[in-house]
Amino acid sequence: MLRSLIFALAAFALAACGDSHFGTFTSGPDGFDTHAYWYDTGREVVVFDAGFTPDIARELIATVQAGTDSPITHVVLTHPNPDKFNGAETFRALGAQVVASRATAEAIPGVWAYKRAYFVDFAGLFTDETWPAEPTVDVTFDGRLTLELDGGTVELVELESAGVSSTQTVAWVAAHEALVVGDLVHHGAHAWLEGGIVDGAPRPDLDGWRAALEELRPWSGGTVYGGRGRPAEVAAAIDAQTAYLEGIEALVEDYVAELDDEGRASLLANDGAHWDALTARAAAAWPEHELAYMITYGVYGLAMQIASR
Repeated sequence: MLRSLIFALAAFALAACGDSHFGTFTSGPDGFDTHAYWYDTGREVVVFDAGFTPDIARELIATVQAGTDSPITHVVLTHPNPDKFNGAETFRALGAQVVASRATAEAIPGVWAYKRAYFVDFAGLFTDETWPAEPTVDVTFDGRLTLELDGGTVELVELESAGVSSTQTVAWVAAHEALVVGDLVHHGAHAWLEGGIVDGAPRPDLDGWRAALEELRPWSGGTVYGGRGRPAEVAAAIDAQTAYLEGIEALVEDYVAELDDEGRASLLANDGAHWDALTARAAAAWPEHELAYMITYGVYGLAMQIASR
Protein backbone atom coordinates (compact mmCIF):
# COMPACT_ATOMS: atom_id res chain seq x y z
CA MET A 1 0.00 0.00 0.00
CA LEU A 2 1.33 3.37 -0.99
CA ARG A 3 1.06 6.22 1.52
CA SER A 4 2.26 9.71 0.77
CA LEU A 5 1.48 13.20 1.94
CA ILE A 6 2.18 16.52 0.25
CA PHE A 7 2.02 19.54 2.56
CA ALA A 8 1.05 22.50 0.36
CA LEU A 9 -1.93 24.55 -0.62
CA ALA A 10 -4.61 22.26 -2.03
CA ALA A 11 -2.25 19.32 -1.74
CA PHE A 12 -3.39 15.77 -2.00
CA ALA A 13 -2.10 12.21 -1.71
CA LEU A 14 -3.50 8.93 -2.97
CA ALA A 15 -2.87 5.50 -1.47
CA ALA A 16 -3.84 2.68 -3.79
CA CYS A 17 -5.34 -0.57 -2.52
CA GLY A 18 -6.90 -2.60 -5.30
CA ASP A 19 -9.49 -0.36 -7.00
CA SER A 20 -9.83 1.90 -3.96
CA HIS A 21 -7.89 4.99 -2.93
CA PHE A 22 -7.32 6.97 0.25
CA GLY A 23 -6.57 10.62 -0.36
CA THR A 24 -5.48 13.73 1.53
CA PHE A 25 -6.29 17.38 0.86
CA THR A 26 -4.62 20.25 2.72
CA SER A 27 -6.02 23.76 2.77
CA GLY A 28 -3.83 26.83 2.90
CA PRO A 29 -3.55 29.15 5.90
CA ASP A 30 -6.92 30.67 5.00
CA GLY A 31 -8.36 27.32 6.08
CA PHE A 32 -5.98 26.89 9.05
CA ASP A 33 -3.78 24.38 7.17
CA THR A 34 -6.37 21.72 7.83
CA HIS A 35 -6.28 18.24 6.34
CA ALA A 36 -9.39 16.60 4.95
CA TYR A 37 -9.35 13.01 3.72
CA TRP A 38 -11.37 10.83 1.41
CA TYR A 39 -11.89 7.16 0.72
CA ASP A 40 -12.82 6.15 -2.81
CA THR A 41 -14.05 2.57 -2.92
CA GLY A 42 -13.83 2.62 -6.71
CA ARG A 43 -17.59 3.20 -6.87
CA GLU A 44 -18.32 5.96 -4.37
CA VAL A 45 -16.44 8.43 -2.17
CA VAL A 46 -16.76 9.37 1.49
CA VAL A 47 -14.97 12.57 2.57
CA PHE A 48 -13.82 13.21 6.13
CA ASP A 49 -14.33 16.87 7.15
CA ALA A 50 -15.60 19.61 4.88
CA GLY A 51 -13.21 22.56 5.19
CA PHE A 52 -13.52 26.07 6.64
CA THR A 53 -15.30 27.83 3.78
CA PRO A 54 -17.37 26.92 0.74
CA ASP A 55 -14.46 27.94 -1.50
CA ILE A 56 -12.15 25.51 0.30
CA ALA A 57 -14.84 22.83 0.09
CA ARG A 58 -15.01 23.42 -3.66
CA GLU A 59 -11.21 23.05 -3.91
CA LEU A 60 -11.47 19.79 -1.99
CA ILE A 61 -14.27 18.54 -4.21
CA ALA A 62 -12.34 19.49 -7.36
CA THR A 63 -9.29 17.62 -6.06
CA VAL A 64 -11.34 14.49 -5.40
CA GLN A 65 -13.09 14.68 -8.76
CA ALA A 66 -9.79 15.12 -10.58
CA GLY A 67 -8.75 11.68 -9.38
CA THR A 68 -11.94 9.65 -9.70
CA ASP A 69 -15.26 9.39 -11.48
CA SER A 70 -16.86 7.97 -8.31
CA PRO A 71 -19.57 10.24 -6.85
CA ILE A 72 -19.11 11.83 -3.42
CA THR A 73 -21.96 10.34 -1.41
CA HIS A 74 -21.05 11.19 2.21
CA VAL A 75 -19.06 13.76 4.18
CA VAL A 76 -18.28 12.82 7.78
CA LEU A 77 -17.70 15.52 10.40
CA THR A 78 -15.18 14.35 12.99
CA HIS A 79 -15.99 17.09 15.51
CA PRO A 80 -17.80 20.42 15.81
CA ASN A 81 -15.18 22.95 14.73
CA PRO A 82 -15.83 25.29 11.79
CA ASP A 83 -12.79 24.13 9.81
CA LYS A 84 -14.56 20.76 9.79
CA PHE A 85 -18.20 21.77 9.19
CA ASN A 86 -18.37 25.17 7.45
CA GLY A 87 -18.03 23.61 4.00
CA ALA A 88 -20.68 20.96 4.58
CA GLU A 89 -23.48 22.70 2.67
CA THR A 90 -21.29 22.70 -0.44
CA PHE A 91 -21.20 18.90 -0.25
CA ARG A 92 -24.94 18.73 0.36
CA ALA A 93 -25.45 20.76 -2.84
CA LEU A 94 -23.78 17.86 -4.68
CA GLY A 95 -26.23 15.41 -3.14
CA ALA A 96 -23.83 14.07 -0.49
CA GLN A 97 -25.17 13.24 2.96
CA VAL A 98 -23.59 14.97 5.95
CA VAL A 99 -22.86 12.43 8.70
CA ALA A 100 -22.00 13.21 12.33
CA SER A 101 -22.55 11.86 15.79
CA ARG A 102 -25.69 13.15 17.47
CA ALA A 103 -23.50 15.00 20.00
CA THR A 104 -21.59 16.74 17.21
CA ALA A 105 -24.81 17.70 15.43
CA GLU A 106 -26.21 19.14 18.66
CA ALA A 107 -23.00 21.09 19.37
CA ILE A 108 -22.70 22.68 15.91
CA PRO A 109 -25.26 25.51 16.36
CA GLY A 110 -23.52 26.86 19.48
CA VAL A 111 -20.05 26.61 17.95
CA TRP A 112 -21.26 28.16 14.70
CA ALA A 113 -22.73 31.14 16.59
CA TYR A 114 -19.62 31.58 18.76
CA LYS A 115 -17.31 31.57 15.75
CA ARG A 116 -19.61 33.83 13.77
CA ALA A 117 -19.42 36.37 16.60
CA TYR A 118 -15.63 36.27 16.43
CA PHE A 119 -15.09 36.26 12.68
CA VAL A 120 -17.93 38.67 11.81
CA ASP A 121 -18.49 40.96 14.81
CA PHE A 122 -15.04 41.06 16.43
CA ALA A 123 -12.41 40.38 13.76
CA GLY A 124 -14.39 41.63 10.77
CA LEU A 125 -12.95 38.91 8.54
CA PHE A 126 -16.41 37.94 7.29
CA THR A 127 -19.77 39.64 6.94
CA ASP A 128 -23.15 38.10 7.65
CA GLU A 129 -23.40 37.51 3.90
CA THR A 130 -20.00 35.80 3.57
CA TRP A 131 -19.97 33.79 6.81
CA PRO A 132 -20.83 30.19 5.81
CA ALA A 133 -24.34 28.96 6.49
CA GLU A 134 -24.95 26.78 9.50
CA PRO A 135 -24.81 23.21 8.19
CA THR A 136 -27.55 20.61 8.28
CA VAL A 137 -26.60 17.10 9.40
CA ASP A 138 -28.48 14.44 7.47
CA VAL A 139 -27.39 11.29 9.32
CA THR A 140 -26.70 11.12 13.06
CA PHE A 141 -25.65 8.23 15.24
CA ASP A 142 -24.84 7.38 18.83
CA GLY A 143 -21.75 5.37 19.69
CA ARG A 144 -20.97 3.57 16.44
CA LEU A 145 -22.06 3.54 12.83
CA THR A 146 -20.95 1.40 9.91
CA LEU A 147 -21.19 3.22 6.58
CA GLU A 148 -22.03 0.51 4.06
CA LEU A 149 -20.59 1.81 0.82
CA ASP A 150 -20.66 0.30 -2.64
CA GLY A 151 -17.34 -1.56 -2.59
CA GLY A 152 -16.28 -0.96 1.02
CA THR A 153 -17.16 0.07 4.56
CA VAL A 154 -16.15 2.77 7.04
CA GLU A 155 -16.48 2.33 10.79
CA LEU A 156 -17.35 5.49 12.71
CA VAL A 157 -16.74 5.49 16.46
CA GLU A 158 -17.76 8.23 18.87
CA LEU A 159 -15.11 8.33 21.58
CA GLU A 160 -16.09 8.40 25.25
CA SER A 161 -13.72 11.33 25.78
CA ALA A 162 -13.29 14.24 23.40
CA GLY A 163 -10.22 16.36 23.95
CA VAL A 164 -9.76 19.00 21.29
CA SER A 165 -13.51 19.59 21.11
CA SER A 166 -16.62 18.79 23.11
CA THR A 167 -17.20 15.55 21.20
CA GLN A 168 -15.06 13.42 18.90
CA THR A 169 -15.65 10.86 16.17
CA VAL A 170 -12.91 8.77 14.57
CA ALA A 171 -13.19 6.82 11.32
CA TRP A 172 -11.52 3.50 10.57
CA VAL A 173 -10.97 2.67 6.89
CA ALA A 174 -9.95 -0.97 7.15
CA ALA A 175 -9.07 -1.31 3.46
CA HIS A 176 -6.17 1.12 4.02
CA GLU A 177 -5.59 0.59 7.75
CA ALA A 178 -6.28 4.31 8.08
CA LEU A 179 -7.61 5.94 11.25
CA VAL A 180 -8.97 9.47 10.66
CA VAL A 181 -9.12 11.44 13.92
CA GLY A 182 -9.62 15.11 13.08
CA ASP A 183 -7.69 17.51 15.31
CA LEU A 184 -7.21 14.94 18.05
CA VAL A 185 -3.70 14.43 16.64
CA HIS A 186 -1.34 17.09 15.26
CA HIS A 187 1.72 14.92 14.59
CA GLY A 188 4.74 17.20 14.18
CA ALA A 189 2.58 20.34 14.39
CA HIS A 190 1.37 22.60 17.18
CA ALA A 191 -2.11 21.89 18.50
CA TRP A 192 -5.25 24.01 18.74
CA LEU A 193 -5.68 24.62 22.49
CA GLU A 194 -8.94 26.55 22.63
CA GLY A 195 -10.96 23.57 23.83
CA GLY A 196 -14.52 22.69 22.95
CA ILE A 197 -17.09 25.47 22.85
CA VAL A 198 -19.67 24.68 25.53
CA ASP A 199 -22.45 27.07 26.58
CA GLY A 200 -20.87 29.87 24.59
CA ALA A 201 -17.37 29.63 26.06
CA PRO A 202 -14.17 27.64 25.46
CA ARG A 203 -13.69 24.68 27.76
CA PRO A 204 -10.28 23.02 27.36
CA ASP A 205 -9.97 19.50 28.76
CA LEU A 206 -6.44 18.17 28.40
CA ASP A 207 -7.18 15.23 30.70
CA GLY A 208 -10.06 14.29 28.41
CA TRP A 209 -7.81 14.77 25.38
CA ARG A 210 -5.23 12.37 26.80
CA ALA A 211 -8.00 9.89 27.62
CA ALA A 212 -9.33 10.16 24.07
CA LEU A 213 -5.89 9.41 22.71
CA GLU A 214 -5.74 6.25 24.80
CA GLU A 215 -9.00 5.13 23.21
CA LEU A 216 -7.09 4.88 19.92
CA ARG A 217 -4.82 2.07 21.20
CA PRO A 218 -6.92 -0.77 19.70
CA TRP A 219 -5.99 0.49 16.22
CA SER A 220 -2.23 0.33 16.91
CA GLY A 221 -0.41 -0.86 13.83
CA GLY A 222 -2.58 1.26 11.57
CA THR A 223 -1.79 4.79 10.44
CA VAL A 224 -3.38 7.80 12.12
CA TYR A 225 -4.37 10.76 9.95
CA GLY A 226 -4.87 13.90 12.00
CA GLY A 227 -6.27 17.33 11.27
CA ARG A 228 -2.77 18.77 10.92
CA GLY A 229 0.78 17.44 10.81
CA ARG A 230 2.04 14.18 9.36
CA PRO A 231 0.55 10.68 9.29
CA ALA A 232 2.07 8.34 11.86
CA GLU A 233 1.68 4.86 13.26
CA VAL A 234 -1.16 4.96 15.78
CA ALA A 235 0.78 4.07 18.95
CA ALA A 236 3.64 6.42 18.07
CA ALA A 237 1.16 9.25 17.39
CA ILE A 238 -0.57 8.66 20.73
CA ASP A 239 2.70 8.78 22.64
CA ALA A 240 3.95 11.89 20.84
CA GLN A 241 0.67 13.79 21.17
CA THR A 242 0.39 12.90 24.86
CA ALA A 243 3.93 14.11 25.53
CA TYR A 244 3.19 17.34 23.66
CA LEU A 245 0.03 18.00 25.68
CA GLU A 246 1.86 17.40 28.95
CA GLY A 247 4.66 19.70 27.83
CA ILE A 248 2.45 22.53 26.58
CA GLU A 249 0.33 22.40 29.73
CA ALA A 250 3.45 22.76 31.89
CA LEU A 251 4.72 25.58 29.66
CA VAL A 252 1.49 27.55 30.03
CA GLU A 253 1.32 26.89 33.77
CA ASP A 254 4.87 28.19 34.20
CA TYR A 255 4.08 31.30 32.17
CA VAL A 256 0.94 32.10 34.16
CA ALA A 257 2.79 31.52 37.45
CA GLU A 258 5.32 34.20 36.47
CA LEU A 259 2.65 36.88 36.05
CA ASP A 260 1.85 39.43 38.70
CA ASP A 261 -1.76 40.42 39.41
CA GLU A 262 -1.76 43.02 36.67
CA GLY A 263 -0.35 40.59 34.14
CA ARG A 264 -2.88 37.93 35.07
CA ALA A 265 -5.70 40.46 34.72
CA SER A 266 -4.53 41.47 31.26
CA LEU A 267 -4.32 37.82 30.22
CA LEU A 268 -7.89 37.27 31.38
CA ALA A 269 -8.84 40.38 29.42
CA ASN A 270 -7.55 38.66 26.25
CA ASP A 271 -4.43 40.78 25.77
CA GLY A 272 -2.84 39.38 22.61
CA ALA A 273 0.68 40.12 23.88
CA HIS A 274 0.36 37.02 26.07
CA TRP A 275 -0.55 34.80 23.11
CA ASP A 276 2.48 36.11 21.20
CA ALA A 277 4.73 35.40 24.18
CA LEU A 278 3.37 31.90 24.60
CA THR A 279 3.79 31.26 20.87
CA ALA A 280 7.46 32.25 21.10
CA ARG A 281 8.00 29.92 24.04
CA ALA A 282 6.24 27.02 22.34
CA ALA A 283 8.19 27.55 19.11
CA ALA A 284 11.44 27.48 21.09
CA ALA A 285 10.40 24.37 23.03
CA TRP A 286 9.40 22.45 19.88
CA PRO A 287 11.55 23.90 17.09
CA GLU A 288 10.76 20.98 14.82
CA HIS A 289 7.00 21.54 15.02
CA GLU A 290 5.07 23.33 12.28
CA LEU A 291 2.24 25.84 12.53
CA ALA A 292 3.19 27.85 15.61
CA TYR A 293 0.30 30.19 14.82
CA MET A 294 -2.00 27.50 16.21
CA ILE A 295 -0.72 28.61 19.61
CA THR A 296 -1.29 32.29 18.85
CA TYR A 297 -4.96 31.82 18.04
CA GLY A 298 -5.91 28.88 20.25
CA VAL A 299 -3.91 29.04 23.48
CA TYR A 300 -6.19 31.68 25.00
CA GLY A 301 -8.63 28.95 26.05
CA LEU A 302 -6.04 26.94 27.99
CA ALA A 303 -4.24 29.99 29.38
CA MET A 304 -7.42 31.62 30.67
CA GLN A 305 -8.51 28.36 32.24
CA ILE A 306 -5.20 28.01 34.08
CA ALA A 307 -5.17 31.70 35.11
CA SER A 308 -8.69 31.34 36.54
CA ARG A 309 -7.83 28.45 38.82
